[in-house]
Amino acid sequence: MNIDSLGVWRRTHYTAEIKPELDGKEVIVFGWIKEIRDLGGIRFLILRDKGGNVQVTIPRKKASKELLEKSDTLQTQYSIGVKGVVKKTTMTPRGVEIIPNEIRILSVSQHPLPLDPTGKTQAEIDVRLDARVLDLSREENVALFRIEHEVLSATRNFLSEKGFTEVHTPRIIATATEGGAALFPVDYFEREAYLAQSPQLYKEQLTLSFEKVFEIGPFFRAEESSTRRHLSEFISIDMEQAFVNEEDVMRLLEEYMHHLCKIVNEKCKSELVALKHQVKIPKLPFERFTYDEIVEELVKKGIRIKWGEDIPTPAYRTLGKLHPGFYFITTWPTKAKPFYIKLLDENPDLTEGFDFMWQWIELASGGTRVHDKETLTRRLKAQGLDPESFRYHLKVFDYGIPPHAGWAVGFERVIMMLTGIANIREVVLFPRDRFRLTP
Repeated sequence: MNIDSLGVWRRTHYTAEIKPELDGKEVIVFGWIKEIRDLGGIRFLILRDKGGNVQVTIPRKKASKELLEKSDTLQTQYSIGVKGVVKKTTMTPRGVEIIPNEIRILSVSQHPLPLDPTGKTQAEIDVRLDARVLDLSREENVALFRIEHEVLSATRNFLSEKGFTEVHTPRIIATATEGGAALFPVDYFEREAYLAQSPQLYKEQLTLSFEKVFEIGPFFRAEESSTRRHLSEFISIDMEQAFVNEEDVMRLLEEYMHHLCKIVNEKCKSELVALKHQVKIPKLPFERFTYDEIVEELVKKGIRIKWGEDIPTPAYRTLGKLHPGFYFITTWPTKAKPFYIKLLDENPDLTEGFDFMWQWIELASGGTRVHDKETLTRRLKAQGLDPESFRYHLKVFDYGIPPHAGWAVGFERVIMMLTGIANIREVVLFPRDRFRLTP
């Protein structure tokens, strides 16, 4: 098959811009063939681009011989250009169609395709992820990632307007950010380094220079978890602020989450329709429960947790039924939180750390940080970590680091909440987990 040249053709309109008001106007559109239908003397092409779909109607009796011959060779997922005239009609949902004068085939697809890009024939998730860019052309996925774009934009606007400075910290680090073994080692010239688990230590240090910082970026955890809410590479939305405590950043977090729900409702109406999902705007403030109160609730439901231990997934599912919206779990036991979380002055067995929940899924964690060097050194030792490995971080505490607090939000989990998607791999363009490294 001959492939046509783009030549001097340039798009005049996206499909979403083809409206009845353009009746009689010549346009050039580009995209992919989503669907082909033949009804006797008429052939219909549904052309998809980033803006949506438009119907291209080819009346066989009126079309040129060259146009008919070319249209007979077309298949779904071909990339084409169409030059034609807009026609107002009552026969399409949008009240408009394009009558083509010329079609250029710019790229062809190989059939059979690994999946149906219209989504009418469902495919298993691994089949879809193996042919990911084709899967991403489905209307639901286009809608999903437009929502992601709006969430990222809203996040930057929200934090910037609150006086935060966006920063970018290293992804290759010399030692574990938070301790533990969930690290990906990498060869770094003559020594071993690691992919960063989080920007935690760097963002704390930067409060000394900028007071209020945030970062949006990828981080890596070598956990062997294989669940619908875990990834090996994920996007974290982090903030840190000087001269505040846990309660201050919790208020900021609930205000931020309220803002995201409102923005998605306002700016993503058509995307939510495509996903068949609704986002409720929550009331502020969100409920707060201490760790002890949560443990007591679970005991009443027949679930017992050893005090100080983390809450297991089955227990979280029970909590999701008890608390179907947003809520905080505060005042966690010391051994359940990282070394940099501040202990309560009145009870060193408890911390000023919190988890932020939506139903049974943890969306964020945070708290007041330790800003005293001696206390931080003791906390490192108490968790079996060598202070020498953190000497560069500890040295910053000699420069007058302020009291500070912050949080980290799991971006993909927030998107799950906002879109109704149940599997976290579906909200990532090219997910990386325990078993997937391609494409």
